[in-house]
Amino acid sequence: MFSMCPKTLLLVLVCARAASAAANNGDLLEQASPGFTGQATASGVLVSSVARKVLSSHLTTVFLPIVYIIVFVVGLPANALAIWVFVFRTKKKHPASIYMANLALADLLFVIWVPLKIAYHFNGNNWTYGHGLCKVLVAFFYGNMYCSIAFIACISVQRYWAVVYPLSRPRSANAVAIGVSIAVWAVVWLLTVPLYLYDQEVRVTNLNICTCHDVTRPSQKEMAAGYFLTMGTLGFIAPTVVCIISYVLMLKALRNSMADPANSMADPAIAKNRRKAVVFIVTVLVMFLVCFTPSNIMLLVHYTLLLRGVDNNLYGFYISTLCLASLNSCLDPFIYYFISEDFRDHVKNTFLCRSERTVERMRIFRALKYSKKNNTSTSDSGNTRSTES
Repeated sequence: MFSMCPKTLLLVLVCARAASAAANNGDLLEQASPGFTGQATASGVLVSSVARKVLSSHLTTVFLPIVYIIVFVVGLPANALAIWVFVFRTKKKHPASIYMANLALADLLFVIWVPLKIAYHFNGNNWTYGHGLCKVLVAFFYGNMYCSIAFIACISVQRYWAVVYPLSRPRSANAVAIGVSIAVWAVVWLLTVPLYLYDQEVRVTNLNICTCHDVTRPSQKEMAAGYFLTMGTLGFIAPTVVCIISYVLMLKALRNSMADPANSMADPAIAKNRRKAVVFIVTVLVMFLVCFTPSNIMLLVHYTLLLRGVDNNLYGFYISTLCLASLNSCLDPFIYYFISEDFRDHVKNTFLCRSERTVERMRIFRALKYSKKNNTSTSDSGNTRSTES
């Protein structure tokens, strides 16, 4: 029994010495709770083995930049063309075109910063462009995503109004759309201001790289988690509820109108608009399911785990869904193309280098030709009736 005392005493002394050393180095070392942050030191952050694997994997250094290259190559010309069509080729502005033009602008403002993200991932997730550009890139990434969601919600409400009240178009509709668009831009960019207030660039000492938004400092964990949980609720859940309510009411109105033969056959143009509304509903639902829903659900899950200090092994999946969300920037112009017949005509005329004057002459010529054809058929039918009598 007594032979164990020296060993026990030695063990106690060693533990006391270690505790004393930890206390003396308290200003240099901050212990962080689990959840893809790490252990803060004087020179940076020590991340876990899971974090090291993700940050050095082919997922983040090969797959993600390839996806972003596709987004840039497709999204830059497509959104630039969309803005050109909406601003310079569309004469009769209406609320839907105003919202679509703002959506294209949000996508373009994101796409122009994508090359920095491509270079960052190809460089082994090593950011070399300074703190300021990192903050701007992160702000534009989330600003684009939530601007896109907000404008899609605006378009959904506008489409609902156009379907349910097809003959009602207030004179101030365009002014309201412009005011709502300005409000969306102001609110979203005010919500991105906190992203400039804390460090987005963090040095990972055990990988010898500087990450941009991939690692959170332990001391800023609560701020980052609280901000993104609020942003995900206001920027995703609220507009999604608006879209769902609009779609449900729209489908209810369409079902009632189709059930009434008199209403469905009254005006072919109204029936055509209602069919287009159904196509729009399906398209936007697919967009939400593919691009926005996985990324925002994982964003809420990731920062909830981070805030509670729970082990988080889903970060690779989380950043993959964020990358998937960026695909909306190159998919939106094709939605305009397939939904709007006017947009298709303007794009075709732009590629054929037809001026607005030429297009207007062609439209007048077709109208005259159609009118002449109708007059000829009417006179022929009149002559036939007189002959038969």
